[in-house]
Parts: sequence; C-alpha cells; structure tokens
Amino acid sequence: MTSQTTVEKAPREPGNGPAPAAAKGLRGHPWLTLFAVAIGVMMVALDGTIVAIANPAIQKDLGATLADVQWITNGYLLALAVALITAGKLGDRFGHRQTFLIGIAGFALSSAAIGLSSEIALVILFRVFQGLFGALLMPAALGLLRATFPAEKLNMAIGIWGMVIGASTAGGPIVGGLLVEHVSWQSVFFINVPVGIVALVFGLVILKDHRAANAPRSFDIFGILLLSGAMFSLIWGIIKAGESWGWGGVWTWVFLGLALALFVAFGVWQTQVREPLVPLAMFRSVPLTAGTILMVLMAFAFMGGLFFVTFFLQGVHGLSPVDSGLHLLPLTAMMIVSSPVAGLLITKFGPRVPLVGGMVCTAVAMFGMTTLSESTGTFAMSLWFALLGCGLAPVMVGATEVIVGNAPLELSGVAGGLQQAAMQVGGALGTAVLGAVMSSKVSSDFAGNWSDAGLPGTPDPALEKAAEFGMVPVDALSQAPGMTPEVVGAIGKVIHDTFMSGMGLAFTVAGIVAVIAAGVATLTKRGENAEAGAGVGHI
Repeated sequence: MTSQTTVEKAPREPGNGPAPAAAKGLRGHPWLTLFAVAIGVMMVALDGTIVAIANPAIQKDLGATLADVQWITNGYLLALAVALITAGKLGDRFGHRQTFLIGIAGFALSSAAIGLSSEIALVILFRVFQGLFGALLMPAALGLLRATFPAEKLNMAIGIWGMVIGASTAGGPIVGGLLVEHVSWQSVFFINVPVGIVALVFGLVILKDHRAANAPRSFDIFGILLLSGAMFSLIWGIIKAGESWGWGGVWTWVFLGLALALFVAFGVWQTQVREPLVPLAMFRSVPLTAGTILMVLMAFAFMGGLFFVTFFLQGVHGLSPVDSGLHLLPLTAMMIVSSPVAGLLITKFGPRVPLVGGMVCTAVAMFGMTTLSESTGTFAMSLWFALLGCGLAPVMVGATEVIVGNAPLELSGVAGGLQQAAMQVGGALGTAVLGAVMSSKVSSDFAGNWSDAGLPGTPDPALEKAAEFGMVPVDALSQAPGMTPEVVGAIGKVIHDTFMSGMGLAFTVAGIVAVIAAGVATLTKRGENAEAGAGVGHI
C-alpha cells in the first residue's frame, strides 16, 4: 500500500488530463474507493428525504410552528446550496480525501446533536451545520471518483454512484416511516452516527489523495463572498416566494434582483483575479454548460413533481408514510437497475442519446401522471413511477459525467460542486414554482367546484388551503355543527378534485420543462477528459 499524493501534470485548459494509473493494494483501489464514498453519499442522500417523514413528530414533540418545521428543511437546503461550489474548491486546494473525511465526521456529529436537541431552534441550527458538512462531502466524492477511475470505467462508477443516491433518496420515506413509527424521531438522526463511523473508517483505510500539479494554491475570498451572497439571495428568494411572499411580492424580486447583480459582479471579478474560484473558461465548453442547465431542469421536473406525489398518496389515497414509500418502490427499483445500465450505455455510445432518451421518458411520465385520479390503481401508478425512474437514471449519470468529465482534473471539485448546486437550485425552483402553479389553480377552481357540488354558502378559506395538499380534515369537519357524513363526503370530493386539477397542471408544466431539457441534452457530449484518456489504464 502507498499513501503518497498522486501528482498529475495537466495543463489548465479544460478537457485535458491523463487517465489515472491502476492502483495496487487497498488504498486508492477504484472499486473500493467507490464503495467508501458511496457509504457517505448514501448517508446524505437518505437524510434529504428521511427527515420529511419525521417533521410531524418533531413539530408535536417540540411544539414547533409550521414555519419552524419548514426551516428544518430550508435551513439545510440554504447551507448546502450556498456552500457547494466553495466546498468543491476546498477539495481541489487541500485534497478531496481530507474534505470528504471532514464532511463525514461533521455530518455524523451534527446528526447526533440534532437527536439530542430539546428545542426547535437547536434542531434548525444543527440542520444548517448538516448542510455545510454535506456540501464538503458531495463534491469531494465526485472528485475522488474522477481522479481514481480510468476514463473507460468512469461512467459505470458514476452510474453506481447515481444508483446509491437514487435508492437512498427514494428509500428515505420508508426508512423514516419505520423509525418514526417504531422508535422515535430522534432515531432518524442517530442512525447517521454508526453509518458515519463506518464511512470514516473505510475512508481512512481506502481513500487516496489525488491532486493535480497545477491545483489552486490560493483562495479567492472576495469571489467566495460574492458567490455565496448570490446563491443565498437566489435560494432565499425562491424559498420565501413559495412560502409567504408570493412570486409577485416586492421582497421576492428584491432578492432575485440582488442575486442577479451579485452573479454578474462575481462573473466580472472572476475575469480579474489571478486564482479565480470558478474559472469562467470552464463554460466555454458547450457540453459542460449544457450539462449544468440540464441538471437544473431535471431537478426542477423531478423534485417539484415528486413533492406532489407524496401528498397524492397520503392525502387522496389515504396511505400511511410507510405505505406511500412502498408505492414509490417502482421508482426506486428502476433507478437502481437503470443507473449502472445507463453508465454502460453512455460508455459505449456517449451521453447524448441516453440523455435525450431519459428526458423524453421523464416527460412522458410527467404527462402520464396528469391522468392520476382518486380511482387510479396501484398498477397504473407503478407504471408511471417506473417510467420516471427509468428516465431519471441516465440523466443523473450522464449529466454528472458531462459536467465533471468536461472540466480539467484540477477543477474536478468545483465541477462536482457545480453539479450538486445545479440540482439544489433546480429542486428549490421546481418545488416553489410548481407549488405556485398548484396554489393558483386551486384558488381559481375551488369556489366553482364547491358550487358545482351543491354545497351551500361560501367555503372556509382553510378548506381551500387543505385542497392545496389534498388533505381532508375529516375530524374537524365531523365536529362542526350541522355536518352529516354526506356533506363531509361531498366536501372531501371537492378538496380531492381541486387538488387533482392543480396537480395535473403542475405535472403538465413539469412535462414541458422535461421536453425543454431533452432539447438541451442534444448539446451534450462525452467529457473531453474521457476521450483523451479512453483506453488508458485498467482496473
């Protein structure tokens, strides 16, 4: 075994760099490296959805408000999105092995601190720390894979990496439901401690530090401040627009305008500084730029659409959180099966055709889900969920390879951070925009549906709000004076019908975005680094 740093002589121009040499022994072995980083990535990806199941129990136990519960997610999202690209740069400067291990340790410790917290403010605070350490971990994982695997094996590695993320993300509701129902909400966070310890041990033993000879030696502090401020303003504006300000609100556009101004200032500054945080020459690569846009659009459609699926299953079909997770197993299963297959196809044929095909499948699935209704059976739902998983897998794998593979080796951490940041921005934007579409449709249809159902008077605004989530407040309605089971049933049908019309429109918008993404995918091609190194090095 050897632990010395691997130095690769590569010019700074994007698209060049030799393939890594074969490793001997445990340290630096490509497939063992993949296994080690997959454990850490699994912990973070699982946490992204498992916490949503625990939120109601946290709210009840700690007496939190709705806004408090929202910030359990929003605080994590903000910290993660703001820090990702800077964290990638830290890995390029100090080594991806070091930043990965620090990320693992910090994420596990933050999780333990949340489980021990007795106040909602502490839960939110440590969720922010989780986001910061998760930002260190994710780009470093991609940087390690990029530096360890030879070109002809990289797509397969990223395919398995995507499979782990997809399976962990989709499996979160099942695992979270079981833990909350049978243990406690704290166990959702405590489970990260043993997983983190295993990932840390494997990382210490197996991971090898790889750095390019021309890796950055200084930090663009002002650039970090500008980029962090821009990302914060963008994500904050998106979150608050969907939460309370509305898309026509003054403060929404103040923050979005500030984000634009800071992004422009950041771009200008990057052309002036000697060691830029994000060399803009990276974006001279049309495939890299297209891959980044594709990740935003894919996450917009997927995360925004999936947000409504959970309410459809629990509100309209009345399923428990665990049963809802089980109904999403076709999506999970197809992502698990399709990700490594997508890696093989991309290696053989290049990313363009699989990416276009994946987004077409995603669009068809989104348009197909506009047909879901209260009477839709499990088999029909499973077909659309399976098609969605089949479409997403090649995009997760291919777009990641396009972004990381078209960046120079010494900027693999920045490229990994860019890929993850694109996903976070797209996911936040999709959830907020499609949420606004849903809310607008519900507002326009609810009163008419109420009248068409023959219900008297003006509907309570709280019932219209319930229609945005498809949740019928049966207990509250049953206790109201003058309510009969027939009237409760009629109100429930109005709520479900209105929700379904809003969800249908949201899925239509998501499908249109997926079609646009398929067009963007035609601009992608195999990473120039991969082409330069194809056929060199063996595992």
